[in-house]
Amino acid sequence: MSIYTKTGDKGDTSLANMERVSKSSLRLEAYGTADELNAFVGALRALNVPTVDSRLLWIQHKLFNVGAALSLASGMWIEADDVAQIEHWIDEMQNKLPSQRCFILPAGNQQVALAHICRTTTRRLERDIVRLQATESVLQDTQAEAELLRFVNRLSDYFFVLSRYLAFLNHIPDTPWEK
Repeated sequence: MSIYTKTGDKGDTSLANMERVSKSSLRLEAYGTADELNAFVGALRALNVPTVDSRLLWIQHKLFNVGAALSLASGMWIEADDVAQIEHWIDEMQNKLPSQRCFILPAGNQQVALAHICRTTTRRLERDIVRLQATESVLQDTQAEAELLRFVNRLSDYFFVLSRYLAFLNHIPDTPWEK
């Protein structure tokens, strides 16, 4: 089977539900960002972070669910339990960290920097979904749509705390922002 179909040569593509859309569509932009974030999470996993690798793998599977939901515009791909799981992990890491007293710069080693890249890419995914919401329903089910957005919002918090946690584990102090 060939990887190329030539069906997108004129700037459009098919969603998973077989609807043809422009490659510039907001829906395609959103699930493209989910895919990009998944690749960054994979890059973070490649840096061998055994303390959180199983969590990052779980997140990769959930990001595929986010992409599927966006591509199909339907289904309950992310649930309240997924949001609760992310919140649990955030609380668990936060409890081990010194309190944050200032804004911090995204700095440290490769693991910390890549966690920050995951955070900022997650924020872009959230903006993409909100931009899509302003023009059409993201998902047919409004509850599923709400859970999807809650998950993505919480995931950016997770990556922020993860960046601080990885710095902490590697004895790297926060780099405070100085105006």
